[in-house]
Amino acid sequence: MNYLATFFTHSGAIKFKRNLIKKNIENEALPVPRQLSSNCGIGVKFLINENIEEVYNEDIEKIFKIEKEGYKLYKDFDE
Repeated sequence: MNYLATFFTHSGAIKFKRNLIKKNIENEALPVPRQLSSNCGIGVKFLINENIEEVYNEDIEKIFKIEKEGYKLYKDFDE
């Protein structure tokens, strides 16, 4: 499944991206659509078919599932 993670800070996004690379998880940093987050503006799109919980960390603001219709909120860490 394809997901988009948003972050509170730029450094959090970079750290997350590096962690995905270490785990051999395909990913791409990209600008976050304004309607999804007003924080740092950088997100990481990633493809994972395993247990998504293994990539959770304290830097993530939200994770969205990417669907044909658009983005669907999967997990909000800001609650």
